Amino acid sequence: MITKTIRYELTNGIATITFDEQGSPVNTMCLQWQEDLDAIAAQVVKDKAQIKGIVLASAKSTFFAGADLKGVMRSTEADGPRVFKEIERIKRNFRTLETQGVPVVSCLNGAALGGGWEVALVGHHRIAVNNPKIQFGLPEITLGLIPGGGGITKMTRVLGLMAAQPYILESKLFGPEEALKIGVVHELVATAEELMPRALAFIEAAQGKPEAAQHVWDRKDYKMPGGTPSNPKIAGMLSVAPAVLKQKTRGLYPAPEAALAAMVEGAMVDFDTAMRVESRYLAGLMTGGVARNMINTFFFNMNAIKGGQSRPKDVPRYQPKKVGILGAGMMGSGIAYAQASKGIATVLKDVSVEAAEKGKGYTTKLTQKRVDKGQMSAEKQQGILGLITPTASAQDLKGCDLIIEAVFEQRELKAMVTKEAEPMLAEGGFFASNTSTLPISGLAQASAKPQKFVGIHFFSPVDKMKLVEIIRGKDTDDETIARAYDYVQALGKLPIVVNDSRGFYTSRTFGTFVMEGAAMLGEGIPAPVIENAAMQAGMPVGPLAVLDETALSLSVHVLEQTRVDFQKEGRQYVATPGETLVERMVKQHHRAGRAAGGGFYDYPAGGKKHLWPELKALFEKPGVEWNLQDVKDRLLYRQAVETARCLAEGVLTSVHDGNIGSIFGIGFPAWTGGALQFIYGQGIESFEARCAELAARHGSGFALGEAVKSSLRQHQPAY
Repeated sequence: MITKTIRYELTNGIATITFDEQGSPVNTMCLQWQEDLDAIAAQVVKDKAQIKGIVLASAKSTFFAGADLKGVMRSTEADGPRVFKEIERIKRNFRTLETQGVPVVSCLNGAALGGGWEVALVGHHRIAVNNPKIQFGLPEITLGLIPGGGGITKMTRVLGLMAAQPYILESKLFGPEEALKIGVVHELVATAEELMPRALAFIEAAQGKPEAAQHVWDRKDYKMPGGTPSNPKIAGMLSVAPAVLKQKTRGLYPAPEAALAAMVEGAMVDFDTAMRVESRYLAGLMTGGVARNMINTFFFNMNAIKGGQSRPKDVPRYQPKKVGILGAGMMGSGIAYAQASKGIATVLKDVSVEAAEKGKGYTTKLTQKRVDKGQMSAEKQQGILGLITPTASAQDLKGCDLIIEAVFEQRELKAMVTKEAEPMLAEGGFFASNTSTLPISGLAQASAKPQKFVGIHFFSPVDKMKLVEIIRGKDTDDETIARAYDYVQALGKLPIVVNDSRGFYTSRTFGTFVMEGAAMLGEGIPAPVIENAAMQAGMPVGPLAVLDETALSLSVHVLEQTRVDFQKEGRQYVATPGETLVERMVKQHHRAGRAAGGGFYDYPAGGKKHLWPELKALFEKPGVEWNLQDVKDRLLYRQAVETARCLAEGVLTSVHDGNIGSIFGIGFPAWTGGALQFIYGQGIESFEARCAELAARHGSGFALGEAVKSSLRQHQPAY
C-alpha cells in the first residue's frame, strides 16, 4: 500500500511503515500525512492476524521533521476545536499502532525533532545510528508550542517528572549516546544499513514475550520514576516550580507554563486522560498569537537567514583563511576569539605589541574557563591561541583576505588606519569597518576601493552575541556583501544585510528605546517605573541600565558628531528630549555611565547596583500622571515604528532581517516574534490606531507616515 507520504509493506509477518513525503526533503505532519496515517493504521488493524512485528522507518536522510508549521501560522482562536480534533486524530493512530500486541521498532536513521521524536516514541524499541551529528528531542517550547503528540506524557512516564523537565521545559536536545544513557533509545548501530537487520532480530527475539510489545506505562506493574505529584518530595518541588518558571517567563510566554501543567496534571491521571490534557493545552497554544509570532521568526525567518536569502546570488561561496583586525580593545579581541575558535588565522594589530598581547589574552581567558570545566582539551586551546598573531606592525597584515577595523568611533582615526592597512590585503581581498554608528559610505572615502569596503557590525560581547549586521555602502558591490555574509556564517553567527544610514538598523532602533526611556524620566515618570515596565514588556534590561552600560558619554559623543555632520551639510540637528536629558546627566551632573563610576545607577564596590538616589529629586514630578501600559507600549512601539521606517526607507530590505535583527541585536522581546512581527501579529490597523494615540500624546516619534503604512502592507508575509 503506497500513499503520498507513507509506504506500507507486509512481508513475512513484518509490517514496514516507511515515511516518505513526496516532493519534500523531510517528513512532516502535514494534512496529507494525517490522512495517510489514518489509512495505514486501519490497514494494520485489518492485517493484525498476519503481523508479528511493525517497523517504523524513513526514506529521507532524517527520520522525521515534525509538525506542519505553515498550517499553524494560518490558525486562529476560532480554529481551536478543529485543531484539538486533528491532534487527537494523530494520537489515536499512534495508539492504534502501539497497542496491537506486537512489537513496534523505530529505526532512527537521522534527526527526529518535535513531532518527529513523538513518531519515534511510538516504537516500543528504538534503534538509532550512533552519529554525534544526529539530534533528538522536543524543541517546541522555543517556538511557543508544547510537545502535543504524546511527547510530554510519554517522556514524563519514561523519565519521571523531575528528570523529564530539561527535555520538555528547556527543550534540551540530545544525541544518540545520551538517548541510550537516559533510556529513551535502546540500541545503537554504526550505520543506517544495520537498522533493519537489528529491528528484525529484536522482533524475532520478542515473540512470545508480551512485555516486548508494550510500553512501560501500559504494564500492570508500572510506577512513575521518582514518584507522582502526591509524593511529598515531588510535591514540595512542584509547589515552587510555577513561581520559578514565572520569574523566567515574566508571564509573557504561555508555552512553558502549559508544558509544566500538562506534565503535572498528566502524572495524576491515567495515560489516555493525560494524552487528552496534553492535546488541549497544545490546541490552545497553536491557535494563540505568541506561537504564531515565535514560529514566524524562530523557524521561517531563521531559515531565511541561514539559507542566505539576503545574500547576493551568483557569487561563489567564500571561505576566509587569514583575517586581520585593527584594534585589540573589547571588540577587536572578541572578534579575534570568534575567528580563531572557528579555525581562521587571525592577525591582531594594535599600537603596541603589549596592547595586542592583552587583546589575545581575552581568548586565553575564555578558553581557559572551558579547559577548567573539561569542555576543551589543553591541546585544542593551544591550537586556537596559535592562530592569533598579536602585532604592532602593519606589515604582518600582508596577505589577509579580509581586514576589519575595530578602533574608536572617530572618523579621522578610522580613515588613518584604513589607509595604512588596506594596501596589505591579498589580491581580491576586502576591507570592513566594525562601526556601530558612522555611515559606511563616509568611511569608505578613505578607501582606495570603496566597492570592496563594507560594514561588519559585531555586537558586544562578541563571544555571546550571535547577530552581525552587514552594511552596504553606496559603492559596495555584490561580491563583497556575499563574502561578508559567508564570513559571518563561517563564525557560526547570524548575518543580516542592511543599507547605509546613520546608525544603520540596530543602533538607530536601539537608540529610540534608550532615548524614549530617558525622555520619560525627563517628563517626571519615576525611574523605577520605567526600568520595571521595560522588563515586564520583555526587554532584557531597562533603558536607563543599558545607557549606563554603553556609556552616557558615548551617546553624547555620537550626538556631538551628529551635530557636526549636520552643520557640514548646512543643517541644524535638533536633539530629542531623551538626548537632551542624557547630555545634561553627563555635562551638568558628571554622570557618564558605569565605566566612569556611575550614571543613572550607582555601583557600590562589592554591592548590588541601585538607581542613583538623586534622580528622584532632579527629575520626578509628583503631579505627573502615568499609566503602566502606556510606559510599556512607548518602549516597544517606539522601536517598532523605527523598524517600520527603516523598512520603508530601504535601510532594511526584508522582514526577516528586521525580526531577527531586533531580537538578537537589540533584545526586542522574543514573544513578539521581533519588531515587524509585533506589528503583523496584532494587525496593521490595530498597530496604526495605537500609534496615532501615542503620537497625539507623546510626539512625532510614534507617527506613521503614508509611505511607512504603505510599506508595511507591501511587505506583509503570507502563509
